[in-house]
Amino acid sequence: MWDTFIITPFINALLFIYMTVGQNFGVAIILFTILIRLVTHPLTVQQIKGSTAMQSMQKDPRYQELQKKYKDNREKMAQEQTKLMKEMGVNPLGACLPTLIQFLLIIGLYQTVTRALATAPLDLVDLTKHIYPSLSQATTLIPLNSHFLWMDLAQPERWYPFGLSFGIPVLAIIVVVTTYLQSKLMTPPANPGDQAASMSKAMNLYMPFLMGYLAFTLASGLSLYFVTSNIVGIIQYAALGKIDLRSLIPARKTLAEDRPKISRGKK
Repeated sequence: MWDTFIITPFINALLFIYMTVGQNFGVAIILFTILIRLVTHPLTVQQIKGSTAMQSMQKDPRYQELQKKYKDNREKMAQEQTKLMKEMGVNPLGACLPTLIQFLLIIGLYQTVTRALATAPLDLVDLTKHIYPSLSQATTLIPLNSHFLWMDLAQPERWYPFGLSFGIPVLAIIVVVTTYLQSKLMTPPANPGDQAASMSKAMNLYMPFLMGYLAFTLASGLSLYFVTSNIVGIIQYAALGKIDLRSLIPARKTLAEDRPKISRGKK
């Protein structure tokens, strides 16, 4: 079922783009990633709306009162929180469900790129089984041309400038930077002491390095997908007006908070 509704359509769409752009697999991955992000854009909008509604509820005095009143009774807190959500029209799955669907699509895209980059004989045979009869001419192009710029998209990316004996993982570095920027720019400001905010902060630190490690060790075709997806994601959030550039300059907030203290000290 997963292969029928996700992997096979994805593979055929990727192969169609590959043939359309002159058998350039790097460009095909970039265009295919953009296409998937555009198709799932309504889910992104719904996710933002759900997150915004949850943030509004957390700032509501009634919610803050519940936290104080039932801080030692989690079960009662959960019940009262559910009632408050119904009163305020907040859907608890408003942010989670679109995120889950997007995550499944990301896994599907990951597996699609991996299978399309097949180099072993058995992998090539498996790839041909997923091709629709209407794209039967694509079988003559297998194995795909995996060279793009200085990279072999079927291998981990390394750049050897100026005759260096060691390679520089350029894409892995870009993956770390773009993942960090995306997570920082898309994470809304949270209330101090909020447990969810602490978890988000930890994820913002760990996720870029995890993605960078995957980009460092896996095929560079996946790294190209990671970079494209991150950049398109940032553009999407910017177009929706949901990016907060101040989140990149935490020191600014600290200085603003310290000024009143300094001035009071002088008095």
